[in-house]
Amino acid sequence: MRVIVNYDLCTSNAVCMGLAPEVFEVRDDGYMYVLDETPGAELAEKVRAAVAGCPNGALSIEE
Repeated sequence: MRVIVNYDLCTSNAVCMGLAPEVFEVRDDGYMYVLDETPGAELAEKVRAAVAGCPNGALSIEE
């Protein structure tokens, strides 16, 4: 699994961070960072929830 972010759509609202804090982080500078671009199977459910929960459709995954 590989996390893909369309930064043109991302508004750093931290929904993804709330659902998968091991993978996503919104820092004090107001930008979202991917902490782990290739999370393991143990995080797959959280990452899928973050992708589905992104209000701007900025996240996707590549299997």
